[in-house]
Amino acid sequence: MTRTRLKVCCIADPQEAGLALLLGADAVGLVSAMPSGPGPISDDQIARIAASIPPPIASFLLTCRTDAGEIVAQARTSGCNTLQLVDHVPADQWPSLRAALPGVRLVQVIHVVDKKALSAARLAAGHADAILLDSGNPSLAVKELGGTGRRHDWGISRQIVLEVQEGRGVPVFLAGGLHAGNVAEAVRTVRPFAVDVCSGVRSDGRLDPSRLRQFVEALGSAWTPRM
Repeated sequence: MTRTRLKVCCIADPQEAGLALLLGADAVGLVSAMPSGPGPISDDQIARIAASIPPPIASFLLTCRTDAGEIVAQARTSGCNTLQLVDHVPADQWPSLRAALPGVRLVQVIHVVDKKALSAARLAAGHADAILLDSGNPSLAVKELGGTGRRHDWGISRQIVLEVQEGRGVPVFLAGGLHAGNVAEAVRTVRPFAVDVCSGVRSDGRLDPSRLRQFVEALGSAWTPRM
C-alpha cells in the first residue's frame, strides 16, 4: 500500500504553512471568500502565503466561484498551483479553465450528502485532475461548501474511490470531520489517495503542532501491521 498523502487546509499565514510542511504535509489549502465555514483569508494574503511555499508542494486555492473567467482571474493573482473548486462548476466552463490555466491542476469537490454523490463524482472525473470528497451541503439557503467538521458516509466514499480512483485512475482526496482518532479508520475504509484536514488539527482557530503531530502519527499507522 502506498503512503496516503496529507493536505492541511485553512492555512492562515506563512508561519502556519511552514509548520504544516515541517510536520509532514504534502499540500496546503488556502481558503478564499466563502458563503460559510472557517478559514477564509484575503486574496492578498493567499498570494503572500503561496509565494512562501516551495515549488514541489501543492498549494490549493479554494474558490467558490463557478464562472471560468472569474476563477481564472482569481487563480492568476493567487500564485497557487492547484485549484480546489468547492462548488459545482458546469461542464461548459471546463474547456476555458483548461485553456487559460494549462499548468494548474483542477480538483473538483463532491459533497457527499447522499448516493447522488456517486453520479456527480463520475461526471466530475471526466474533467478534473482529482476529486475531493467533503461533507458540505450546497443545497442549503446559505451554502455549506466545506469546513463543517462533520463526517459523511464513508461507504459512499469507498464506492467513489473504487469507481473513480481505482477504476479510472483519478485520485480521490477524503475530507470531512477527520482527526487523529478516526483518520486511520478512514484510510483503511475508504483507501483514498490523500486525506484533507482543517479543524481536526486546530485549537482556538490556530494550527496546533501537537494535534497535527498526532494526526500525522495516526495517518502513518493506518497500514502498519498489527502484532
